[in-house]
Amino acid sequence: MTVEEAGQGDQVGRLDEALERILTARHSCRAFRPEQVPAELIERMFALAQRTASWCNSQAWQVILTSGAATERFRAELYTAASTRPMRSDIPEPEEYRGVYRTRRREAGYGLYNSLGIDREDHEARNRQLLENFRFFGAPHVAVITSDRSLGPYGYIDCGGYVATLLQAAESLGVSAIPQAAIAMQSDTVRAHFEIPDDRVIVCGVSFGYSDTGHPANSYRVGREEPANVVDWRDR
Repeated sequence: MTVEEAGQGDQVGRLDEALERILTARHSCRAFRPEQVPAELIERMFALAQRTASWCNSQAWQVILTSGAATERFRAELYTAASTRPMRSDIPEPEEYRGVYRTRRREAGYGLYNSLGIDREDHEARNRQLLENFRFFGAPHVAVITSDRSLGPYGYIDCGGYVATLLQAAESLGVSAIPQAAIAMQSDTVRAHFEIPDDRVIVCGVSFGYSDTGHPANSYRVGREEPANVVDWRDR
C-alpha cells in the first residue's frame, strides 16, 4: 500500500465515522426553543439537501419555507383546522399497519407518551399531544415539501430522499428537525394558506430550529431493527 492509498483510506474512515455520528445523533425533535436559525445556516441546509439523488434527476421537490411571522400565521391556522376539521391528505394513508409495522408504530407512540407521563388510557392528554404536531412543537421554521402531481409515486419517493438528506444536513449544522406527515394530513388548509396550485401534491412538512433539550419529549429515542433482519443478502 502506498502512502497516498493509506491517506485515502484514513480519509474514508473519518468520513464514515462522521456520517455515523450524524445518523446516530439525529432524532425527531418534539420541543423547540423559540429563537430563529440564522439565515446562512438555513441556506446551507437547503444547499446540501439539493444534492439529493432523484429519478432521472427530476428533482421533484419544491419547498415553501417559513420564518418569523409567516410561521406564526401558519401555525395558528393549521392548529385551528386540525382542532375542528377532519384530516384531508393528498396522498392516501396506509390502509392499516400489520404485524411488525404495527408493533413498531405502537412502541414508538407508547414510548413518547411514557416520556411525557401520559397514560395510554388518557385519551384527552394523548389528543393534546397529537395536536402539538400542528403547532410544529414550537419550531420557528417549517418547510412544506411538495411534488409535481404528474410524477406520481416516483415524485413522492424522490421527496422522501430529499427529506432524509435535509434532516442529516440539519443535524450536521447543529439544527434539530422533525419530518411531519401530519402537516400533509391537512392538505386543503395548507394548499389554501400558501396558494399552492392543484398540480402540486403536498407530501409532508419538516419543522426545525433549536432543541429544547430539557423537555421530556426530547429524552425519548426510537429503536432500529438489526440490518440482518431487513437485508436478504444473496450471494449464490
